[in-house]
Amino acid sequence: MAPRDALAEYRRRRDFSKSREPAGRGEEGGASAGSTPEGGGTPESGGASFVVQIHDASTLHFDFRLEADGVLKSWAVPKGPSDDPHDKRLAMPTEDHPLDYRAFEGAITRGEYGAGTVIVWDEGTYENLTADRRGRPLTLAEGVGRGHVSFRLAGRKLHGGYSLTRFRGSGDEEGGREAWLLVKRADAQAGRHPTPDPHRARSALSGRTLGQMQAAAEAGEAATWTRTTD
Repeated sequence: MAPRDALAEYRRRRDFSKSREPAGRGEEGGASAGSTPEGGGTPESGGASFVVQIHDASTLHFDFRLEADGVLKSWAVPKGPSDDPHDKRLAMPTEDHPLDYRAFEGAITRGEYGAGTVIVWDEGTYENLTADRRGRPLTLAEGVGRGHVSFRLAGRKLHGGYSLTRFRGSGDEEGGREAWLLVKRADAQAGRHPTPDPHRARSALSGRTLGQMQAAAEAGEAATWTRTTD
């Protein structure tokens, strides 16, 4: 049996002759060059990567992405992640994204899927803490399949333990669209800081706000921003 193309849905939704989003060629659901067997980060990064993007599409939201099995497992988080363990943030799963999406920000062409402006709000690495009910370790991809993952973030802005738990749907059953909750663990990195205003937040890569990124695209300065140094 041929391996499943984890990015088939991602590619089906986009016309790459019009969209400047990464096509993810060569990332066919298995580990790609520069990733660990579990889908972790490069040896230089010291762990699997994560990214949080702010996406001003038809609805303004945060996109939370964790690297696993050579792709980015992705959830749309309308209110964004919180460092307060009392906050339970709705997280709606979206299609897997290519690893190149970690550094993508810019303007997605009007009329295309997800049209709007994107900035990278946070990025870093994570440690997978997912285990089954008997305490046996699970890969992140296994945890996603079972409906619960735990991890520790080491980002520029987000730090400490978090969990994602499915509370509705499973992707294969009736009963409404699949939905998860993103919750901060009560650890030393927990706090009560509000999620920043997405319109005022600045990119962790370019330092631009959503408005500045959009203005740059409209001025023809750059339709997308590309990382030039690590």
